[in-house]
Amino acid sequence: MTAAATPATPAPRVGAAPSGRVFGHLLRNEAVLAWRSGAAVFWSAFLPVAGLVVIGSIPGNRTPQDGLGGRSVLDTYLPILMMFSLTISVVTLMPPTLAIYREKGILRRLSTTPVPPSRLLGAQAAIYAGLGVLVSVVLLVVAVTAYDVHLPDQLAGFAVALVLVGAATTGLGLVVAALAPSARVANALSTLLFFPLMFFAGLWIPRASMPSGLRTVSDWTPLGAGVRAIQATVDGHWPPLSSLLVLAGWAVVCGVVAARTFRWE
Repeated sequence: MTAAATPATPAPRVGAAPSGRVFGHLLRNEAVLAWRSGAAVFWSAFLPVAGLVVIGSIPGNRTPQDGLGGRSVLDTYLPILMMFSLTISVVTLMPPTLAIYREKGILRRLSTTPVPPSRLLGAQAAIYAGLGVLVSVVLLVVAVTAYDVHLPDQLAGFAVALVLVGAATTGLGLVVAALAPSARVANALSTLLFFPLMFFAGLWIPRASMPSGLRTVSDWTPLGAGVRAIQATVDGHWPPLSSLLVLAGWAVVCGVVAARTFRWE
């Protein structure tokens, strides 16, 4: 699961061009490269949506089960698939792309232009986190319209939780990009990080089926807290404050670590 995009060409000197216009130009270029790679579209978008369709197409998966806390398999795995999309996008695909840009000298050459390298980081984060958030919304729409999943009563809480999950996973992705000396190492670190993150999100053992001690550990992980927060909105409640604070904490801590350790060349 690697991002195969060709490194972007450094933006030309833009003189007095407005910073918003420069960022928009970078954002469009990076979005085109991400789309052409195919990996982002398949792993982040097609795979979780296909998984939802497979789960929802089995009638027994839409009936409540005692072992899942009275929820159906579909209700249980909906937020997990959202976490899957966000993690693939920001933690697995973004870091190798940034590592390639560093290896090829793209970031160093950008530092000689009026466009700071931080704009490229912002564009990358916006594209990959935005893709994960968009796919999560699509998953919710498909589940509600095709399989009669209950629309969250707390849509504002759902939005807050989703944004915080996006911020936390983006922070993790930037930390990996900061610590990896090469694209190969970034791929390895991202893959190693993906499996424990998804385990605590409940991909293999749903959180409702976890022993209490393991579920407590899950509550302190970014994806475990994310599943808990989004699941609460699907159940008709506001996300637990503790989960939102955990997500905000991960976002802040990872953001600080990434800012202090990120190397442009």
